[in-house]
Amino acid sequence: MTAIPPGSTIGILGSGQLGRMLAVAAAQLGYRCHIYAPESGPACDVAGGFTAGSYYETDLLAAFAKRCDVLTYEFENVPVEPLRALADFAPLRPGTRALEVAQDRAVEKAFARDNGGRTAPFALCNSREELDAALAETGTPAILKTLRLGYDGKGQARIMPGDDLDAAWDAVNGQPSIAEGFVTFAHEFSIMLVRGIDGATAHYPAPLNVHRGGILATSTVPAPALVLEQVDAAAALAAQLAAALDYVGVLTCEFFATADGPVFNEMAPRVHNSGHWTIEGAVTSQFENHIRAICGLPLGSTALTGTSVEMQNLIGDEANDWPAFLAEGDAHLHLYGKNEARPGRKMGHVTRVRR
Repeated sequence: MTAIPPGSTIGILGSGQLGRMLAVAAAQLGYRCHIYAPESGPACDVAGGFTAGSYYETDLLAAFAKRCDVLTYEFENVPVEPLRALADFAPLRPGTRALEVAQDRAVEKAFARDNGGRTAPFALCNSREELDAALAETGTPAILKTLRLGYDGKGQARIMPGDDLDAAWDAVNGQPSIAEGFVTFAHEFSIMLVRGIDGATAHYPAPLNVHRGGILATSTVPAPALVLEQVDAAAALAAQLAAALDYVGVLTCEFFATADGPVFNEMAPRVHNSGHWTIEGAVTSQFENHIRAICGLPLGSTALTGTSVEMQNLIGDEANDWPAFLAEGDAHLHLYGKNEARPGRKMGHVTRVRR
């Protein structure tokens, strides 16, 4: 398959910080980026073009696609149906099948299980009455999650034995949901796998991920020994999922490290927050490798540039400490250019590479 050469235009659906970092990586390789999103965001500050429009404005979306040589997306909640017709104008990489799986937690869990992965016990509940039956299947403690749209701890309710189930159902606004039984685990980690058009794959060293309030706080490489023992099995599953999806680009799979091996948690068909450390910490960043993959270029090395790397998310007002971070000799500061620092909002990150 012919590579898409530098000088071509990459269309990015979504205007957030992931699109921003993709556009920066693309520019370094000589590509131009055009952003399509309902409103301007961090990606627009560094892109060559921006079209503001709803994902359901099919004529506007088609006009955008005609201006691009390849299309990608920076978040997984882009509606699928309007994207199907874009293949008439430019290839969409990854394709819509990955979105269909990732946008529904029950479909996602079943997909991982059907491809040989181990998941937490789960059961669907589309009504308050079904919640009782679901919990009888999964047991408690459990976490109730909306099937769609929840992220960073949103759209979730923790259920402990004896808790008020009406309150839990209200917490997810009565939306169709999935109940997940608790998994006893020692660590959380992620596999960032990149797959090329030709099916070639590579994955990054797995980071140890620490969350606070449902939001990723830090990612650290190398991970503890228990994680390292489970990386091969987790990476093999990620590669199997990517092959089943005929995936092109970076695919991120999150796992729990348990005494019995890795347990699949969820997947993101895109570059990922837990891989931000790769900008300085790997020979080829996840963002550059995503661009390489979707453009049909050879994949770059995923090897570390140092002995250890830590990425710290800057949430809300933490970004105001930028003078202190800049004063550190080994800190790499990334601010996303967002206008307002709200609680729980990712404003930037800091990466520290030890050599």
